[in-house]
Amino acid sequence: MNIKQVGVIAFAALTVAAANAVHGFAAVVDANYCRTVSTPCVLVGPTQTFKTIQSAVNSLDETTAYTIVVLSGVYNEQVNVTRKGPLTLRGQTAKSEDANSNTVNVTWASANGSGNKLSDNAFTAVLTVAPNLNASLTGSGPTGWPVLSSNPFGNVNFRVYNINFLNTYSTKSSGPSLALSIGYANASFYRTGWYSYQDTIYVGKQANAYFKDSIIAGETDFLYGFGTAWIENSTLSLRGCGGGITAWKGTNTTFANAYGVYISNSKLLKAPGLTTNIAGKCALGRPWNSGHRSIYSNTYMDASIQPGGYIPWSKSDTRIVDGVTLLAEYQSSGPGFNLTARQANSKVGKVLTAAQFAPYDGVEKVFKFPFSGTAGNTAWITAGDQ
Repeated sequence: MNIKQVGVIAFAALTVAAANAVHGFAAVVDANYCRTVSTPCVLVGPTQTFKTIQSAVNSLDETTAYTIVVLSGVYNEQVNVTRKGPLTLRGQTAKSEDANSNTVNVTWASANGSGNKLSDNAFTAVLTVAPNLNASLTGSGPTGWPVLSSNPFGNVNFRVYNINFLNTYSTKSSGPSLALSIGYANASFYRTGWYSYQDTIYVGKQANAYFKDSIIAGETDFLYGFGTAWIENSTLSLRGCGGGITAWKGTNTTFANAYGVYISNSKLLKAPGLTTNIAGKCALGRPWNSGHRSIYSNTYMDASIQPGGYIPWSKSDTRIVDGVTLLAEYQSSGPGFNLTARQANSKVGKVLTAAQFAPYDGVEKVFKFPFSGTAGNTAWITAGDQ
């Protein structure tokens, strides 16, 4: 190899490194990573001062931007982030661009069901990001817990890279068992994994959550909430079919809101290793209340999806109000998309035109600033990862 070739390879390596930096990639994250970041940084690991993620979080002040690097391993704990200051969690990995290569697993086993009755679903979550208990509570019924508008907003910029969160309570739906609960906060997640069976992801009131290149696994209503979630270039892993994939709860406001869940450029796939036949059995979603808004755009659907797509809440209580409820798709593809059946089910789900989809076709349009209808609340999403 001559000097010119070495120079070309070095330049290519620098180019890749620069591109990875723009997209939040760090080629290798290990115990030395803290030396490369500009923010104060702490390590979590079996031989470190902080042996749990929560102990590291508890050591931080309220406002300073911090990075926590979590070394490879299984951490059996609930993590609760209440601080306002920006915080980044990075899991140790040799392949930061691939969620399937994650080596950090945070586990907890809890469900709010008949065998383990709790006062609220929030207490089951593996990771909670909220300023206080009131902001994290789910509550019951179509309108949920009545969080006051005067409740303070929490973390304005919480980010996680290459960490899996697993609620291991059961191997089937056994009541709400959250992997994530977020309320009154902004949070983004990159190359992360979220595993449960029922209510895997809860995005609460005034919450904004962005997922990129991630894996979200569940069986029953495993994307639900009152806030706004955008899921980009990710895999929804179907561990069974119960209720719907989405079960959003709209909230009335004095301004036009865009609360809902948006699944973009993603894949809906039967979970690896699942032996149960779920072909044609999984519903795209059902409305928890009439304000439900969910849109799948440019998303591949395997044969697990029901021909009609969406379903009502129940036959006797549809919770669908024409012109209010939005259970929709745009440019779906794959064997799980049956246009004829979708059109026959148009009183429940909608196949949108480009013009109808336009108000929701970007994160800058759906993520709005708290307590207002002002769009463009995206500064907390990693540049280049929007």
